Amino acid sequence: MAKQNVAEQFVDILVRAGVRRLYGVVGDSLNPVVDAVRRNAAIDWVHVRHEETAAFAAGAEAQITGKLTACAGSCGPGNLHLINGLYDAHRSMAPVLALASHIPSSEIGLGYFQETHPDQLFRECSHYSELISHPKQMPRLLQTAIQHAVGRSGVSVVSLPGDIADDPAPDKSLETALVTSRPTVRPGDTEIDRLVEMIDAADKVTLFCGSGTAGAHAEVMEFAEKIKSPVGHALRGKEHIQYDNPYDVGMSGLLGYGAAYEATHECDLLILLGTDFPYNAFLPDDVKIVQVDVRPEHLGRRSKLDLAVWGDVKETLRCLTPRVRAKQNRKFLDKMLKKHADALEGVVKAYTRKVDKHVPIHPEYVASVLDELADDDAVFTVDTGMCNVWAARYISPNGRRRVIGSFSHGSMANALPMAIGAQFVDRRRQVVSMSGDGGFTMLMGDFLTLVQYDLPVKVVLFNNSSLSMVELEMLVAGLPSYGTTNKNPDFAAVARACGAHGVRVEKPKQLAGALKDAFRHKGPALVDVVTDPNALSIPPRISTEMVTGFALSASKIVLDGGVGRMLQMARSNLRNMPRP
Repeated sequence: MAKQNVAEQFVDILVRAGVRRLYGVVGDSLNPVVDAVRRNAAIDWVHVRHEETAAFAAGAEAQITGKLTACAGSCGPGNLHLINGLYDAHRSMAPVLALASHIPSSEIGLGYFQETHPDQLFRECSHYSELISHPKQMPRLLQTAIQHAVGRSGVSVVSLPGDIADDPAPDKSLETALVTSRPTVRPGDTEIDRLVEMIDAADKVTLFCGSGTAGAHAEVMEFAEKIKSPVGHALRGKEHIQYDNPYDVGMSGLLGYGAAYEATHECDLLILLGTDFPYNAFLPDDVKIVQVDVRPEHLGRRSKLDLAVWGDVKETLRCLTPRVRAKQNRKFLDKMLKKHADALEGVVKAYTRKVDKHVPIHPEYVASVLDELADDDAVFTVDTGMCNVWAARYISPNGRRRVIGSFSHGSMANALPMAIGAQFVDRRRQVVSMSGDGGFTMLMGDFLTLVQYDLPVKVVLFNNSSLSMVELEMLVAGLPSYGTTNKNPDFAAVARACGAHGVRVEKPKQLAGALKDAFRHKGPALVDVVTDPNALSIPPRISTEMVTGFALSASKIVLDGGVGRMLQMARSNLRNMPRP
């Protein structure tokens, strides 16, 4: 039996860790690894057109599965292209192992062709970034990288010179058992005791939930019922907490709607559950605040805390709910539920009049129709910019759908690459890329990846021929818009030229039929929807501090504030209130 080289050992360990795909672009320094993948039936090489796509795709797959994924880039420019997608994966707490192949080891530090120092470059967007400079570092260094990515939920980077990848692996190398899943974290008794005291002493408690509530929906609902608490959420918490939620008061933040802002400011005690919500201008500074988070470094970095609780949300609530005293007074909860329903009712009129005749098409209408027609277990990947607004306000979660975007890093061009990673997980599951024309064209080359692998991703392109979020930011600053106009082709024709299904929609009456045809199509499809560039968005509460860096229109045009099926749910919650 032939002796393994380092590349073969590297690939074998990835397979042992559960990695099934390695996203990347081939290159000479990567050749030993790519060839090792070719000869290993348990893992596939996914050839994308840009390494940034590889990192975004790996990050999306990790968010869908919760398991380790991997991407790779060749030396110098090749692995540098990974960096933006890796930043996003790291900030999204997605476990990703990135292979940054390197120049020949004997040339490092001598200004060689394509020389960079990837072990240094990737340190800011990873928990672990190290160089393999000798075969005997394997397999321990790779195993350590995997433990960091999985154990700390983020990115690890291994830099590997091509010549070392081709060297024989060390004899009798030590391979230890790999950690491939994370444990639960229970808070200490002291913190639980103190939190019970604070909840029992408070008359009005509000829960504000983030992505850390994933898998804890039932526990949050049981807790909210016992303490009669309204439940708001951040954008990344929406998919996990909004559905089947009789205590829902909407979302706070720059894309917010409903009464979440009031609920967080009018309570006696605000409990932040699994959220690293970054906009402290939307958080109160005159109520008691408790934060529960599995990442201790998140505790207290957004607001002053009266109690910091280190633990995951599900385990914390399992400890907490049996011990708190049940509250009988629903006055605060019912008041917030009514404010929430009124807030949604109050803004519904702005874009509900003759929307089926308005040309260019209202993007809100597109998102609303998409929400109605998409599958109940669809995965939506969302471009940064105005598509974030439409997804946040119109895509209805139900416990089975997923909504993934660059919600922490805020990168353009993420939706299409993320859709690639999400679709590879399950070709039978509907994956919809909600793309803006600016983001789509930035990495448009990877539409060809859909065609090459016959991935049935449906790209719904919100085409307003502009960088509209940036235009609005310019408006806020009192500047004329400049450099924000896109001269676009007929994207449907481009899609057809690539070998995919493509249709252009310019009138509202064409929309539903075009989406249904795309969803029925067995392969990749693109629906190019010409939308109104003047559709604007404002948050439910505005202060001078909130304006900076966000698109607020001077004209104060109010859009249909996230109504979709949310208004129906809010009305239902009011009808279901217990009557005295």
